[in-house]
Amino acid sequence: MSDNMDDDDRDDADRGGDDRGDRRGPGGGGTRNRAVSPDVAELIRYMAVNLVDKPDEVRVELVEERQANVYELEVAETDLGKVIGRGGKTARALRTVVQTCAPPSRKRTLVEILE
Repeated sequence: MSDNMDDDDRDDADRGGDDRGDRRGPGGGGTRNRAVSPDVAELIRYMAVNLVDKPDEVRVELVEERQANVYELEVAETDLGKVIGRGGKTARALRTVVQTCAPPSRKRTLVEILE
């Protein structure tokens, strides 16, 4: 090793690489392993409860279909607008977070807001 390496560089070299994550597949490509599979239904419930006025009426149910895992979100009728947002921006943001946090799967992950 060269003399101009500091202790952190030596530690990285000793471990056989850098701290960019665990790579899999041919050529070192692939995705990082996720340590814990998140409970997507609980994530949706958490976000919805913090948006609405009546958190006791928030319900999330998973419906497994052939091509998709569909999470049905049900809230009080008076809170529907808060979950959807102006122009659907809040609903789109909620769906984006769910897509990002959902474990990798061959099935699509969808969020439906029930009326």
